[in-house]
Amino acid sequence: MERLQPPITDSEFIIELIPQKNPFVMVDTLHHFSEHKIVSGLTVKSENLFCVDALFLEPGLIENMAQTVAMHKGYTYYLKNKPAPVGYIGAIKKAEIFELPKLGSELVTTVTILHDIMGVTLVEAKVECGERVIATSEIKTALA
Repeated sequence: MERLQPPITDSEFIIELIPQKNPFVMVDTLHHFSEHKIVSGLTVKSENLFCVDALFLEPGLIENMAQTVAMHKGYTYYLKNKPAPVGYIGAIKKAEIFELPKLGSELVTTVTILHDIMGVTLVEAKVECGERVIATSEIKTALA
């Protein structure tokens, strides 16, 4: 796995890797990248659409996982000097939310690519806050 030193935190660059734009961006750091794995980060801020009563809500956690998948595809294309493609969530299975992170929390999301065939990608995603796993899912995406 390519460990990025230092992690990429340039918000303009991060936004170029994903199809979402502000205020709907749920990733702010690229920690690690390899062909079959990516690790993103997100600091939960009060201006986040999914931060309510100082908690980051379930839809934000799901979107964070999905955007991490998009970031993997976007960074892959960036390395090939191609624009990031647009994709869609095809299915979310086995989504479990164990805990809602608080305002100011640092989330670390790991996505492992299980299959990537003909523009359809199946992944396992895990969101950690501190030393705790707070959410997991299996997501299928497809390129437009």
